[in-house]
Formats: sequence, structure tokens, C-alpha cells
Amino acid sequence: MATATVLKFMQKTAEDEALRHQLETLLGVGDGNISSEAELDSAETEALKGERAPVVAEFASQNGFRFSVDDLVTVVDAFQKHQSGELSDDAFAALIGVSAVDEATGDHAPHVANPLKRLTKYISKTYLGI
Repeated sequence: MATATVLKFMQKTAEDEALRHQLETLLGVGDGNISSEAELDSAETEALKGERAPVVAEFASQNGFRFSVDDLVTVVDAFQKHQSGELSDDAFAALIGVSAVDEATGDHAPHVANPLKRLTKYISKTYLGI
């Protein structure tokens, strides 16, 4: 699924300093770390959803992460709405194409009150398996 590729690219920005610095230069705002909703600031969000989106999608493709501009915008928009509380965990999971249920236990991902930490914990448990 293409949204999974966007998520992998976004996570890679936390792990790869060179990639992060190149993305920072491309965006012209922020620090280039777009790995979670806590790291994705409003200027980066607007750049990723706006005129920089095609450049970022092409940059990601050159680095082995193939996805469309629409996929990128969908994921970034979902991060933004989830952070603001407009999307529940389940709606967020459905939008980005991951399960809101822990496949090992069958339970829903645990609720985290702080919305800035919610995505990190959610992605870690359901998508990354950590």
C-alpha cells in the first residue's frame, strides 16, 4: 500500500541524518524530521501538502520510496487531523491503511491521552510492531 511507503519514508527521516538534512533543504522550513505527528510542525505540514509535495515525492522516489503526491498529502493531512483530535485512532488507522487492532492480542491499541504522543505509540505498536 502506498501510504505504508509514505510512512516508511517519514520514519526514515528520524533515522537518516543525511536524508533529513536534504529534506529540510527541499522544504525550506522545519528540521526535516517528519517521522511522527509530534515531529511534523505546521510549516512542514503546509509545505508537504502544498507546492513542495511534488518535489518531496520525487525526492523520496530517488531514495527508494515510491508514492504519489496524493498519497503524501493524504498521510500528512491524516497526521494533522489526528494531532488536532479531528480523527479518532480508528479513523486515522483506516485513513492511512494500518490496523487499529493489535494483531497479536486482538485488542484495540491503547489510548494515550496526550495527542502528541498518541501517534508515536500507535504507529510503534500497530505498524512497526515495537
